[in-house]
Amino acid sequence: WLDQLSAEGKLAGNTVLDFGCGSGILALAALKLGAAAAVGVDNDPQALIATHDNGERNGVHIAAYLPEDEPVATYPIVVANILASALDALAELLAARVATGGQIALSGILHGQEGELLERYAAWFDQLEATQDGDWMRITGVRRA
Repeated sequence: WLDQLSAEGKLAGNTVLDFGCGSGILALAALKLGAAAAVGVDNDPQALIATHDNGERNGVHIAAYLPEDEPVATYPIVVANILASALDALAELLAARVATGGQIALSGILHGQEGELLERYAAWFDQLEATQDGDWMRITGVRRA
């Protein structure tokens, strides 16, 4: 999905939020594909260290925060690769982080769990689409005003 955004010129000059960043792999990929900046958020302090270290190893900077320390902002692109239960619980917060007209990609969703999340995120997003890859699903959408 990030490579598609890059090919469409939608990453260049933009900041990407990787919520539940873990090792920072999505933020790192976004930067390598042309994003201007990336912000990672995770509730595990060790994940923030891993994100920072992986950025350094790859010659890029990823600003990484605990949820309570994250500067409140909106982003043109938000990615979250976390369990469906967390995506459900965080729906309002994640929606608030996506700028009007911005895009979201949710992953970490097992096939069969996408229906409930599609309904939940429909409160904030248009063009919601679920894509399957094996047992896993990705949901994408565009934030409406």
